[in-house]
Amino acid sequence: MSVSVAAPARAKSSAALVLAGVLWGTGGLAGSLLASRAGLHPLSVAAYRLLIGGLVAIGYLWLIGGLRGLPRTPAARRRLLTVGGLFALFQTSYFVAVSLSSVSVATMTTIGSAPVLLAVATVVKTRRLPSTWTLLSLAGSLLGLLLLQWSPGEKADAVGILFALLAAAGFAALTLVTSTRVEGLDPLPTTAFGCLIGGAALTPAALWFGMAVPMGVDVLALVLYFGIVPTALAYAAYFRGLEGAHPVLAALSALLEPLTAALLSMVVLGERLGAVGWCGAAVLIAALAVAYTKP
Repeated sequence: MSVSVAAPARAKSSAALVLAGVLWGTGGLAGSLLASRAGLHPLSVAAYRLLIGGLVAIGYLWLIGGLRGLPRTPAARRRLLTVGGLFALFQTSYFVAVSLSSVSVATMTTIGSAPVLLAVATVVKTRRLPSTWTLLSLAGSLLGLLLLQWSPGEKADAVGILFALLAAAGFAALTLVTSTRVEGLDPLPTTAFGCLIGGAALTPAALWFGMAVPMGVDVLALVLYFGIVPTALAYAAYFRGLEGAHPVLAALSALLEPLTAALLSMVVLGERLGAVGWCGAAVLIAALAVAYTKP
């Protein structure tokens, strides 16, 4: 009986994590288009992402009456403040890494390091080594990500790498913190108020860089999409998936972001992936399949 109950729960968690990774992948293209069309600094783009995502999610909760039953316990307040702070840390560190190195290097270092950091933290916490399947999936994921974003002439800045590792640590900490649920605090309120708190923390710096956007329909649509789909919906799905999945598996799901972004760039922007990139995509999919199917 326990096996029959656990299997559907695991499948739902895996589906939520896959959805989160794919939606994050659409955010890369949306954020890039928003930055270019509105002339925004990356930090301002990050602030808009969190603020819009938080406000829209809170508005939805208000419409369905989800704000009435929110817990007002010290544990709930600590959780929301922690999630908001980690959102701000992750976003800021990532975009600093991008500005010092490049999008590909920053993304590869951040997304590739987070599962490794989580695996190390899990070993320290449980005093048990990861399973052979977990190690195989981690190794395959790192190899696939490296091939997918392969750029022989790319230069890596040491300080940029450090900020990318800090971003990875922030994402890993966010995953660990939210893997245990606070009583009465569901994934959507956690996402809503966490995004709003994180966006508010980034707003002073974003205002200094400039947050004015043209009042065009295309730009406003990009702002709304960026805040709703790859932010509010994606993180709500991610936090939902964390409730029934191992944290390392959850971090591995984030590897779907660069894979989705690469495929979208081919379709929308006409970019070519190349033989090495396709090999990386195949290795990455195989590694993720191992992570999702093996306990």
